[in-house]
Amino acid sequence: MANLNHKQSVLFLCTGNSARSQMAEALLRHKAGEQFDVYSAGTQPEQIDSRTLSALKKFGLDTASLISNHVDDFTNRTFDYVITLCDKANKECRSYKGAQKQLAWDFPDPKNRDGLDPFASTLNEINNRLSMFLLVESKFLAVEENKTANHTQSNPLQNSNSQIQQTLNIDPISFFKCLTDDIRLKVLLLTNYYGELCVCELMEGLTQDSQPKVSRNLAVLKKANILLDRKHSQWVFYQINPALPLWVKNTISQTSESNIELVTDAIDRISNMKNRPNKDSFCK
Repeated sequence: MANLNHKQSVLFLCTGNSARSQMAEALLRHKAGEQFDVYSAGTQPEQIDSRTLSALKKFGLDTASLISNHVDDFTNRTFDYVITLCDKANKECRSYKGAQKQLAWDFPDPKNRDGLDPFASTLNEINNRLSMFLLVESKFLAVEENKTANHTQSNPLQNSNSQIQQTLNIDPISFFKCLTDDIRLKVLLLTNYYGELCVCELMEGLTQDSQPKVSRNLAVLKKANILLDRKHSQWVFYQINPALPLWVKNTISQTSESNIELVTDAIDRISNMKNRPNKDSFCK
């Protein structure tokens, strides 16, 4: 449990620490610097891309304190939140040793993205996701602070579809049919937020007593290539397929960000879940 008497700490991780993680660091510091100490790092850090700095400045954000860091620079640090921003970083360090809570978000690299202004597009998407993060986590922390005040507080991706490397061709009709079921829709919203969840976490969040029912809906999403799975020990974990085309990822993200109230109670239940599966480290 995070210490509620100090600012929460957040570490954003990406591969190069040159674009997405720098954007996230600058945005969160601007949006909620009084609540969070914010850092970023890369598994293979590079010089900050000049287009990143330009996009941030156009957004009116301070870039003077931004530097490129290696993840090893924070080896002995503990963070309340560690958030990966690309699938590669998530694979390289799925379970960060110093994380109290870890989330896995996947944004396309603006350096390889089409469009008139890919860096501005990526910055806007990260900004929307952070707004959702602040809404959810501030609510959760407020509950924990209230408990404390009243003295009631208790004390490598391997899956059957892992060979998919390039963008999938997803049929829009099939995709939207997958969203017509309440369980499947909420599964996508929750996995979009957490990055990866197992069946028992989804059952707890969705208050479903029937594992076969949840598993059947997961099988539908897996068959449609929307979800991937990996098995570790007795647990099977699910994540949104990083090879999905951008329009599908954006649909899932925008639906989550605009309708987060659909799953806030589920997020609370998962966060307070006892005996959650331990995601053993796959750090390389």
